[in-house]
Amino acid sequence: MTTLRETDQMDAEKPVSKSRTRRAVLAATAGNMLEWYDLTSYGFFAASISKAFFPAGDPTVSLMIAFGTFGVSYLVRPLGALVLGTYADRVGRKAALLLTIQLMLIGTLLIAVMPTYESIGMAAPVLILLARLLQGFSAGGEFGSATAFLAEQDPGRRGFMASWQFASQGAATLLAATFGTVLSLSLTGAQLDSWGWRIPFIVGLLIGPVGYLIRRHVPETTEFTDVASAGEVAAAPVRQVLRNEKLPVLLMIGALAMSTAVAYVIIYMPTYAHEVLGLPSSAGFIGAAVSGVALTTLTPLVGHLSDRIGRTKMMLIAGIAMILSIYPLFLLLSGSPSLLVMGVVMFILGVLKACYFGALPALMSQAFPTATRSTGLSLSYNIGVMSFGGFAPVVITWMIAATGSHLSPSLYIMAAGALSIASLLAARRFLALR
Repeated sequence: MTTLRETDQMDAEKPVSKSRTRRAVLAATAGNMLEWYDLTSYGFFAASISKAFFPAGDPTVSLMIAFGTFGVSYLVRPLGALVLGTYADRVGRKAALLLTIQLMLIGTLLIAVMPTYESIGMAAPVLILLARLLQGFSAGGEFGSATAFLAEQDPGRRGFMASWQFASQGAATLLAATFGTVLSLSLTGAQLDSWGWRIPFIVGLLIGPVGYLIRRHVPETTEFTDVASAGEVAAAPVRQVLRNEKLPVLLMIGALAMSTAVAYVIIYMPTYAHEVLGLPSSAGFIGAAVSGVALTTLTPLVGHLSDRIGRTKMMLIAGIAMILSIYPLFLLLSGSPSLLVMGVVMFILGVLKACYFGALPALMSQAFPTATRSTGLSLSYNIGVMSFGGFAPVVITWMIAATGSHLSPSLYIMAAGALSIASLLAARRFLALR
């Protein structure tokens, strides 16, 4: 397995156009931002969506069904990873990026205009589920294609370039949380439940076309074109990954666990603030926005530092810090719930997450060769997200209902963190990743 230093130095002397770099970042992050903006909006407004499409006698059951639909869409992500990851490795990163953003837009449109259960009965929740499945399939190929596209732009700065993939997730969280704050403060609860929740999805329809146009006008990565010119494009990337790269896939799934758990806890926080802590919904949205600011600004800096001092060292320090601090943070929040405490806790959570996942996309890209990079990235990322993220809100909702403990989110993150630490240590030893 090629080490981090060897791979990054291989093409580091090649000049890289700054304008090309900027366009590549915009092209990759625009689509990823749409994906995360949409799923974050769904999670943020789950309480309103549950009333519109999943009415039940018990509000907790209704909310769990809404979050369950959120999670079910992640079951199809590995299929999207296999199909679209293979497409990116055989046809090109750019072609896959154009396809994924079109599929995501269709799903967003369906959610934005879908009639409620009261209007069309059982067809409403079924069609919402189909829209989420389409988005899940699209998202299954987005991460691998976009991360490979970014990481291959400048081999000497893989950490910095690939970090923009996750920085865009922070920007999406910030944008969705801003809409959530404004809407929750300016609309009544009845207005929010009736039509206000649709506004973020309608705005998402404006992001997608811009991203599509940017992606149409960026060139393919040099690394992929070199592989294609040499006739070394993998004929069956999935078979090659499953046959030769099982260990990297498993270890990258583990490395992703904590980052994914924290991301989906942040998505759950507006519901947690209102339904569990009794705070206004706006407190949860403001807290999520604070995390979004930290993630957007710090993640590229962490990626840049990882190019200098190594990925796993930074991630291990941040991971251990997260495990040690998350329980006290939730203990503080549950004991003294307020907007100020929520903001402080979410800022610390955002900083620690940025310090961990800023280097993660580059680390994952280093684990796979160019010929199968998109497939390997897509498969490991989406199995990890499906396992530790998609069902996190419904699992935490169930944990709180079953145990009565408001500290359940912290226990979930600690368990995922332990797995990530073990996976990083194994990656250092068996894959020589630093």
